[in-house]
Parts: sequence; C-alpha cells; structure tokens
Amino acid sequence: MKPEEYVEAVLALVERIPPGRVMSYGAVADALAERSGRASARLVGSIMARHGGGVPWHRVVTSAGRLPPGHEVEARARLRAEGCPLRAAGVDMSAASWWPEEGM
Repeated sequence: MKPEEYVEAVLALVERIPPGRVMSYGAVADALAERSGRASARLVGSIMARHGGGVPWHRVVTSAGRLPPGHEVEARARLRAEGCPLRAAGVDMSAASWWPEEGM
C-alpha cells in the first residue's frame, strides 16, 4: 500500500467509527496492519493531525482514553453529545472501544 493509500485507509476507517464509540490510534493501526504492512500508532496520529479535519477526529484517542492533544475541550463536548462514556481524564475505553467487523 502506497503512503497516500494508507492515509485514505486511515481516514475511511475513522469515518466508520459509530457515534459514541472510539478507537485508539494503535487500534486504527492494528486494524489496517495486515493489508497495509504498517502498524504505527504514531503514524496514525500524524495522519489525523494533518488530514483528519474532515472525519470524526474526536473518536480517535490514546489507548488510555486521553483526548486528542490541544483539542480536549472540543473533543469532550462532541463525545458527550454523542453519548460516549467519559471519565475524568477522557474516555472510558472499556465501555466505548469499537473494532470494525471482519472483511473491512
């Protein structure tokens, strides 16, 4: 998979995360690893920072549930409006994590 195809795959997957649910940067990378040959949470974070404005970026958080750096207030408001389970520092990952079905 070419770099630009990976960017498109990341953004397409993020668009599929249902309202009120989240994926971690690492989970996005893991979900695409087999077909992309890449498995970097940092690369997903970089893609989201550069290209994620047109997708529900607030639904991608750290594995600990921390909200996107620098956008915590807006992300929390958007997630709360969607009914996402929140904790003091971010998202309740045990209740809010989402994984795409097989054969995506």
